[in-house]
Amino acid sequence: MDFEMTQDQRDFVDAIHKACRPYGDDYWTKHDRDHVFPQDFFESMVEVGVVGMLASPEHGGGGATIEDAALALKAIAESGAGVNGCSTVHLSMFGFHPVVVHGSEELKSKYLPRVTSGEIHVSFSVTEPDAGSDTGRITTRAIPTDDGWRLRGRKVWMTKALQSSAALVLARTSPADEVKRPIDGLSLFVVDLDPDYVDIKVIDKMGRNAVASCEVVFDDLPIPRENLVGDLGRGFYAILDGLNPERILVASEAIGVGAAALARASQYATERVVFGRPIGQNQGIQHPLADAYMQLLGASAVVQKAARLYDSGQPCAAEANTAKFLAGRAGFFACDRAIQTHGGFGYATEYQVERLFRESRLMRIAPVSEEQIMNYMAEHQLKLPRSY
Repeated sequence: MDFEMTQDQRDFVDAIHKACRPYGDDYWTKHDRDHVFPQDFFESMVEVGVVGMLASPEHGGGGATIEDAALALKAIAESGAGVNGCSTVHLSMFGFHPVVVHGSEELKSKYLPRVTSGEIHVSFSVTEPDAGSDTGRITTRAIPTDDGWRLRGRKVWMTKALQSSAALVLARTSPADEVKRPIDGLSLFVVDLDPDYVDIKVIDKMGRNAVASCEVVFDDLPIPRENLVGDLGRGFYAILDGLNPERILVASEAIGVGAAALARASQYATERVVFGRPIGQNQGIQHPLADAYMQLLGASAVVQKAARLYDSGQPCAAEANTAKFLAGRAGFFACDRAIQTHGGFGYATEYQVERLFRESRLMRIAPVSEEQIMNYMAEHQLKLPRSY
């Protein structure tokens, strides 16, 4: 396997690093502390070609690969922007992928050019207060009308809902007791977030506060008939097409966050002098940082393998899940050791590692937990009995 980047990839990553430079530690500290969406950073990523890179040229995109996108998100995260920076652009890059695969040409033309150009922000919504990983328990309903549906229900953890004009929403169109399996009665829609029918509230959370996560209540929101994505009752299967690449991209973000923390820890260990010598000269400091570096390096290899399998049309579920699992842990370990290296100063906002640490914890939970990944691997790779 060739691990070298192509010249085009190197040039693109360099361009991203250059575009990220004006947005330093003070910028991200302020936006995270004040819960302010980094719109100017988003516009810079539109300009450099990140936001529309995965869309097809016919819809205004760059036609890039998942491997390219993973490199881009890693570069954003390791610049110090962290998960805040990645979440600013992630959904615009890939959130509407089910529309690309399953949407009508009318639906694609209506939304994709505006998403790829950065004209509108978009969100994605599956999770409900009582339906997380157990998707079949979704109760949000799309009720038929003469010209489409009306959406009624409540979703949680909708990223960028405050900024978004449209969202992909999974809703029940058939009662669970009238279908063979509960997931067979779910449909996927593109909805316009009309404030007359939508109530959005921010969920207070530990980190990644420049990009809000929201609870959204839909009160008979109209959905045009043409905004159905794919077949009625097959919405669950439509979102499956986006799961593996999403795991790959989030894994790359986790690696970037870990790399950012590790760079800060290494610099601090070199400069901080205690008892007449740099603390980085002590193996008690060196070994954990070296361990973190190797974990990130190993996870990076799996991310690249998973991305190349996906881009070549080959099965990659095991690799994508493994990448997400290993990268989430590696990024968190690196951030944790960065705080420990800084000692008491690691707890101070000034040194940034506390912000990266708070963000890294999310990567072990979202968009799929470590436990669900292990359930999948045990069942599908080890052929053990289903545990849930």
